[in-house]
Amino acid sequence: METIHTIAWMKQIAAEARRTERLLGFVPTMGALHEGHLSLVRAAKAQCSPVVASIFVNPKQFGPSEDFKKYPRTFDADREALEKMGVDFLFAPTPEEMYPAGFRSGVVVDGWSERLEGRSRPGHFRGVVTVVLKLFEIVQPKFAFFGRKDAQQVRIIQQMARDLNVDAEIVVCPIVRESDGLAMSSRNAYLDATHRTAATVLHRSLIAMLDQIAKGEHDAARLLACIRAVIKAHSGVALDYAELVDADTFDPVVSLRKTCYALLAAKVGETRLIDNALIEQTGDSFHVTI
Repeated sequence: METIHTIAWMKQIAAEARRTERLLGFVPTMGALHEGHLSLVRAAKAQCSPVVASIFVNPKQFGPSEDFKKYPRTFDADREALEKMGVDFLFAPTPEEMYPAGFRSGVVVDGWSERLEGRSRPGHFRGVVTVVLKLFEIVQPKFAFFGRKDAQQVRIIQQMARDLNVDAEIVVCPIVRESDGLAMSSRNAYLDATHRTAATVLHRSLIAMLDQIAKGEHDAARLLACIRAVIKAHSGVALDYAELVDADTFDPVVSLRKTCYALLAAKVGETRLIDNALIEQTGDSFHVTI
């Protein structure tokens, strides 16, 4: 595996892949890799050659009071894991390489970037979409792989790619969970033993909602009340939001229909975590993927 630190060299690699008509797959990450990231690498390797992964802790998606400085950085271990997985190239630019002096541009998907995560983290999605568009321009992938845990982020990236005629096809992969249901996240490393146990309430609240759907409950307000009640019963967890939204428009829904997301965010101690469930209609019934 070759590690690349400059945009110019990465673009040469990408150009060679296009010239030889190879299907370049791309897995963008901020490092601190876990099984969720590695599942994206497996999906990329099953469809593509070469496979490029990136590690870049993007300063522009962190607010002034967020955890940019303490965000876990495990570059050597990450590089070793990617090499073992058979990744062909690791793109690992510095902030100065990605945002040189005088950089002023930003990309916003109007209307969606201010909701949910965007409401709680102003400017977050501007930073995310800007860096993803830059990475797409540099790496020029045929396929780009993202995890469903970040459902709102993925939908915004899909919209950006559609609106700006990006050639990359966005591939959305399942959430990977720990054995007790906690969605894998690099920020899980912040949790001490007590908060790690408490964090499982997010998954349990989605399971409680699933049980209500299985019993025939389709009313959004009652399903959300179920989620909130489970989380509220745990004193160590502070719910930020729980919403049921249309999976395409991300508008709130009154009752289950077609394809929806149940989205939630909460602080467990000082650590902010997100989770979701995908709800899909088949005939008169609904299937929930958690």
